Parts: sequence; structure tokens; C-alpha cells
Amino acid sequence: MGLKLTLQRRLAADLLKCGIHRVKLDPEKLEEVSEAITREDIRRLIKDGIIWKEQKKGVSRARVRARRRKKRSRGPGSKEGGKHSRVSRKEQWMMRVRAQRKRLKELRDRDLITRATYRRVYMMVKAGAFKSVAAMMEYLAQNNLIRRPLL
Repeated sequence: MGLKLTLQRRLAADLLKCGIHRVKLDPEKLEEVSEAITREDIRRLIKDGIIWKEQKKGVSRARVRARRRKKRSRGPGSKEGGKHSRVSRKEQWMMRVRAQRKRLKELRDRDLITRATYRRVYMMVKAGAFKSVAAMMEYLAQNNLIRRPLL
């Protein structure tokens, strides 16, 4: 092909708001395109569908989704660092104590435990008396500190 349509491509790119490499021309109607020298001519060709903008090529997320589905790289073989280097002892303690205190507050606000019980158990939580929220609830149940049965 001897036709150089750089002007037409440039004008079309401007009108279509894209780069010149995304501008596509109908190979059957190249003569018509070469005669278009004004923006108005190019606009008409775009309207007629002789010039159009090619869709952008995106990056596929399929591999990421597949990886998420497989939930790979989670087994003991891929874990680096010791037990306490992944989540430090202090962070584990903080998570445990915060969960217990949150549950205590819920019980107190729903009037399932008295304020005195709340205070006493709160201090026990601080002292590290309970391994988990479940252990704390078990203690409350065994010592009949919960006013009415939980739902």
C-alpha cells in the first residue's frame, strides 16, 4: 500500500481521544479516507463507521482469581519464620485480651452480668486467667455469674 494516512490517523486519534495506534481504518475504504483532509471529513467517517477506535487491551485477572480459588501457598511448607515471628506473642496477647474485653462489655451492656462481676472478671482477663473467650464464658457459666441463659 502506498497510502500514507498519518494526517487522517492523527486527526481521528484526536477526535476519538486515543493514541494513533488504536485508530483503525476500514481497509476497503482507504481511498475515501485518504480524501478526508478536514476534521469535519474525519468526523463523518467516524459516524459512518469507516474509522473506529480499537478497544484497549487489559491485563487479565484470571491467574489471580485462580490462585485465590486454590488458596495456594498456605501450607506449613511455605511458612517462613518461627511460631512467634509471624504473629508476635504480644500481638497474640493483644488480640486475645481485646476479644475477651469486647465480650465482657457486651454481657454487661445486655445486663447479663452485674457491674461487680464485670469488674472482677475484667481484672482476671488482665491477669491472663483465660486462654480464650470460650474459656471465659465457661468460667462465667460454671460459677453462675450469668443472670439468665444466653440465647
